[in-house]
Amino acid sequence: MNKLSIIVLSGFILSACTWVELTAEGEKVRVLSASEVKSCKKLGKAVVKVKHTIANVERNKEKMTKELEQLARNTAVELKGDTVVPATDIKEGKQTFHVYRCVNP
Repeated sequence: MNKLSIIVLSGFILSACTWVELTAEGEKVRVLSASEVKSCKKLGKAVVKVKHTIANVERNKEKMTKELEQLARNTAVELKGDTVVPATDIKEGKQTFHVYRCVNP
């Protein structure tokens, strides 16, 4: 195999890996839409970021979405939130989420 093939193959293998671990507390945080949190109390926002390229190859958008949601859920716990809502689209691996408390707001 030539060097370019090895680099490309390595990039695809690495892009399949999950880099973010959801904490036990983060597992309790839901991801909802803006229309589903109208009766909730807004607590703040979480700006989260993951690596969006590996060896100049764009990472899989679904995997980045999952990792960003997991980071936002983990961050919501720090704000005493139980729900996050995506507030922006993903741009260069970065996304903003609004954090809410919906249970006993």
